[in-house]
Amino acid sequence: MAQTPTTFEVDGLAICTKRMQAGMEVQQLAEKAGITASYLRKLERGVRTRMRPGHYQALRAALDANPTELLRTPQDPPERK
Repeated sequence: MAQTPTTFEVDGLAICTKRMQAGMEVQQLAEKAGITASYLRKLERGVRTRMRPGHYQALRAALDANPTELLRTPQDPPERK
């Protein structure tokens, strides 16, 4: 039986791109996902790269993203600062 990871390593650029495609401001997405705008900005800039499962699921739902669309992959470039 597969266990849920304790954290998800997210791709900030993918989050930012998906948010902009959805036509949302940072504050709008943060409210919809139930996280703070400050935390979302840190995720998008790559200052924070890990999310707990509940927050990750809420962010995915708010962006209508598939299960892996917002995750980092080994070939991802370093985040922008």
